[in-house]
Amino acid sequence: MRKVIVTEFVSLDGVAEAPEKWVFQFMSDDIGKFKHDELFTADAHLLGRVTYEVFASAWPSRKDEAGFADRMNNLPKFVVSTTLDRAEWKNSTIIKRNVAEEVLTLKQQPGQDILVAGSVSLVQTLMQNGLIDEYRLLTFPIVLGSGKRLFAQGSKASLKLVEAKSFGSGVVLLRYRPEIKK
Repeated sequence: MRKVIVTEFVSLDGVAEAPEKWVFQFMSDDIGKFKHDELFTADAHLLGRVTYEVFASAWPSRKDEAGFADRMNNLPKFVVSTTLDRAEWKNSTIIKRNVAEEVLTLKQQPGQDILVAGSVSLVQTLMQNGLIDEYRLLTFPIVLGSGKRLFAQGSKASLKLVEAKSFGSGVVLLRYRPEIKK
């Protein structure tokens, strides 16, 4: 069974909204390698509409020697949206309803990991339905004070830390798996 991997950039105060506005001052080669390796262990993206639109406006025109842009552009992308009518970025499919059922069907297909980047509302839906297999939180040494938080007020989860790793720029990777209740 495939795993749904939530991979997020979050501030120290839990904000995950618009990371393109605050992460770049902390990016480094070792974070780039982590993101590269992560992308190449996945064979699909699951995205909310807003993240999809940000990615679709940025990635199709990008090129790089490491093949990251080609991988981003060629992977199948499943976009959860009730408002999007067309998804024109290569290999994109819209999921309009029955999100939990559709994601469970994707998980049951053969393949590699399914990455969920950004897409905070989608992550909250997946969390409520017990569909997340792992959280990879790149926590940035910045406090933003406001913005959409990864875990909404009232969210509850019991997580087990499986890795903590610090990068030279002060960013910390925290990998968690949901604990199975007995």
